[in-house]
Amino acid sequence: MEENPRLFEIFIDVQQGLPRQGPGCEASTLEAFSLCSELPKQSSVLDVGCGPGMQTVALAKIVDGRITAVDVNQGYLEELKARAEAANVADRIEIRTADMNNLPFADQSFDLIWAEGSAYIMGFRTALASWNRLLKPGGYIAVSELVWLQPDPPKEAAEFFHGEYPAMTDVETVLATIRICGYLPLGHFTLPDTAWWEHYYTPLEGKLQGLAKKYKGDDEAFRILEATKSEIEIRRRFADCYGYEFFIGRKPADRLSAVGPGQ
Repeated sequence: MEENPRLFEIFIDVQQGLPRQGPGCEASTLEAFSLCSELPKQSSVLDVGCGPGMQTVALAKIVDGRITAVDVNQGYLEELKARAEAANVADRIEIRTADMNNLPFADQSFDLIWAEGSAYIMGFRTALASWNRLLKPGGYIAVSELVWLQPDPPKEAAEFFHGEYPAMTDVETVLATIRICGYLPLGHFTLPDTAWWEHYYTPLEGKLQGLAKKYKGDDEAFRILEATKSEIEIRRRFADCYGYEFFIGRKPADRLSAVGPGQ
C-alpha cells in the first residue's frame, strides 16, 4: 500500500480519528507492565509506533520515569498530545516523529521498549532484532503480535490472513523468535475479545458508512472499505482461532541467559 500514495492516503483516512489503530485495552497494557517487575526507578521507556497513544497515556500514569513516544504519522502524534494534556501527563511524555526502521537513539538508551501491535510493520523478527541495541542490559521488551490460537484454523480464516498477514505464526514460534533475537521470554497472555471491539472495530464500523458516502464511485477506496468490512466480519466469525498475544521479554544482563524456557 505504501507504494501507492493514493491508497495509503485512503487507508489513513479510514484509520484516522479512531481511539486505537489496532486491538488493545488499558487492562492489558497494565497486565503486561506488571510483568516488567524489576524496572529501575526513573525508568526510560520507548513506545514504538505509538499511534494516538492510549497505551502511552496509560503507561505515563504508572511509570516512574519518562516515556518517549514515536510514530511517523503526525496526525496520530497530535492526537496523543491532546490526550496526554487532557490526562495531565504531558510533562512525562516526549513526542517525536520517527521511523521505527531507523530510530534515532543511542545504544542502551532505554529500560523498556513498548510496541502494541506495531512490530509487524517491520516484520516481527526484524523489529525485535533491530531494537535490541536500544535496551540497557536487563531491560524489558513488551510487544503484542497477531497469532494463531488453534493449530488448524478454518479455511476461510486461514485464506484471509494468508493474504493479509502471511507472516502470522503461533505462540510457540513467536517465543522461539524472541529467544533468537536475544531476549529471555518472561510471560505472555491473549488479549480479551473486548480489546478488539471497544476502541477499535466498533468505532471503525461507525466510520465506514460515512466513508462510503464520501468515496462513492471511487473504486480504489471501495476496495479498501470492503477489505475493512471483511476483516471485521472474519473477527466476528472466527475469534476463537486467532488473537493478539502480548509477549514480555528481557534482555540478558551478566547474570541472565537468553536461553531458557518461556512461559
